Amino acid sequence: MPTRSHASFQGRRACGRTPYAHPNPRAAVERASVWFTAYPLSFITPPGQSFLAALGDPAMWEAFREIGIRGIHTGPVKLAGGISGWSHTPSVDGHFDRISMAFDPVFGTEDEFRRMCDVAAEYGGTVIDDIIPGHTGKGADFRLAEMNFRDYPGIYHMVDIPEEDWHLLPEVPQGADSTNLSPDAERALQKAGYIIGPLQRVIFYEPGVKETNWSATRPVVDTTGKTRRWVYLHYFKAGQPSINWLDPTFAGMRLIVGDAMHSLVDLGAGALRLDANGFLGVEKGAGDQPGWSEGHPLSEAANQLIGSMIRKVGGFSFQELNLTIDDIKATSESGPDLSYDFITRPAYHYALVTGDTEFLRLTLRLSLEIGVDQASLVHGLQNHDELTYELLHFAVGHREKSFDLNGQTLTGAQLADHVQQTLRERLTGGSSPYNAVFTTNGIACTTASFIMAALGFRSQSDTSPEEELLVRKVHILLSMYNALQPGVFALSGWDLTGMTALDRSSVQELTSQGDTRWINRGAHDLMGVSPDTDHSSAGMPRARSLYGALPEQLGNPDSFARQLQRILTIREEYGIATGSLLDVPEVSNRGLLVMVNKVKNGALQVTALNFSGQDISGTIQSAELQPGTHAVDLFSGGTVGQVDDLRSFFIELGAFEGTALILKEIETAEEQSEPE
Repeated sequence: MPTRSHASFQGRRACGRTPYAHPNPRAAVERASVWFTAYPLSFITPPGQSFLAALGDPAMWEAFREIGIRGIHTGPVKLAGGISGWSHTPSVDGHFDRISMAFDPVFGTEDEFRRMCDVAAEYGGTVIDDIIPGHTGKGADFRLAEMNFRDYPGIYHMVDIPEEDWHLLPEVPQGADSTNLSPDAERALQKAGYIIGPLQRVIFYEPGVKETNWSATRPVVDTTGKTRRWVYLHYFKAGQPSINWLDPTFAGMRLIVGDAMHSLVDLGAGALRLDANGFLGVEKGAGDQPGWSEGHPLSEAANQLIGSMIRKVGGFSFQELNLTIDDIKATSESGPDLSYDFITRPAYHYALVTGDTEFLRLTLRLSLEIGVDQASLVHGLQNHDELTYELLHFAVGHREKSFDLNGQTLTGAQLADHVQQTLRERLTGGSSPYNAVFTTNGIACTTASFIMAALGFRSQSDTSPEEELLVRKVHILLSMYNALQPGVFALSGWDLTGMTALDRSSVQELTSQGDTRWINRGAHDLMGVSPDTDHSSAGMPRARSLYGALPEQLGNPDSFARQLQRILTIREEYGIATGSLLDVPEVSNRGLLVMVNKVKNGALQVTALNFSGQDISGTIQSAELQPGTHAVDLFSGGTVGQVDDLRSFFIELGAFEGTALILKEIETAEEQSEPE
């Protein structure tokens, strides 16, 4: 694959007609500001219909257009997993261990993907595909690298260990193709000069499973008949060997750029998600320090190359970069156009759990101070992953810096630990046994099961109609937070249908190695096409839906989908998505969050949200507000109040309620009747 010719792209006028040097987040947001995040393994389709064919259904796109959804992120649909001998082995990470540019036949065909892109365009929509610059699965590329074939070892961070030093390597268990290095073995190989040793953290750390970021292969006979053993780097699971972006062959770079061009130019996607793109550089640490593997300049350079290439052919890109706010700012200057909002996502979860928005206000202000444009962020509800709370800005990047929270001064490390511990205690365990901790990364849950736990529900299955209405009300509040600020708003089928978490026993085989995320990936029937099906075509068990399918919801003016539609209509009408966040002012009630945005035609728009379970009243005050203007509620059309000389006005909000306001000059009756 890395030696494949790209001659088909040479000399094409379309490859040079689009500006590409700098990210353009607002241009990306204008193309699609509300995304549906799909997940192939969990999407229920009619009997005999593939996932990709279902995503090309005009009826679904008609429903999306009515609600206000303009883009689909398909999720991983290409072949993934590995090869053992002549047999294909299953994915170890939900199809994020890619091994081919070909589509997995379980999900559909190239023709169905192209048809989906055509239908999306007919409805003014965009399709977002995936590339994974950080790693592959153990497919043909990795097996050829093990066999030392041509430049294939150059794709990966692989070291050929001479046979005289095999005593430094662990034995590979029977039936396995590799085994993780223990910390002792990692140190021994580092001392011998073969590897750079420990990195800044061990992602997916699991005792006895993954204790370091390095694994050793079994003995492999290469193409010349020589037996070799390799040690290779994998930031994620052992089945996801990391790509080497600075190998002299540039084999890995050619592999990824070819994959991107195939999706955009050949298949017709309008954008790409870059997964695991924050880990593209690795360097030996100074002295006894761990290797430099996060926030590395090579990652920034590689991301600039990838983002520029995508823009050059007319697409846009976004990244799930779970690093510090500083790293997100750095990559936003030259890399992908958009970044997933790992800045405030755990903070709004913490706000709901505690009824206190102080930490959320802190993260929003830090983002403003560091210079991250909110319009460059993808603000999401649930996706395929866990509720992530690593808070790397505090836990790693600024661990010794002091921050104030609830009247206390805490270091960044203490602050991150406090937030994480609070979320673990409130969302999992005896109080909420239906959710689960996922390694050190976060909580495995759906948005609905998260809300249930935050509200103190001990069961997610034994709920009254009144409790389910409350869950929907809070879900709308969280939708307002994400949608009524600049940037992309993203939500999934689990959100649109109000899915609860799966019982762990139903996915026991999938969670047996500690990957509890499978409980938040229950199968859902978005369009109500197979009401009697209890599994997706990929075998995921069907989870419980609180809201019902979209056609049913669109017939009910009080449904989640219809309430969401009203939010998105205001968002679009006033240009909130491409606006600018100006201020996150202090509040008179701890449950209140206020965001002041500059929107279409320079107007000031205020989002006010009550994250507490109590009715609140208080004053909104900001230096951005102009005295004499009137705050008009965009949902009701009524005037809430007038901004006084202190640049403030009074507001009342019910429990878990929010609103969007616009500041207007309104003439009084006396002013209208005065002669000119």
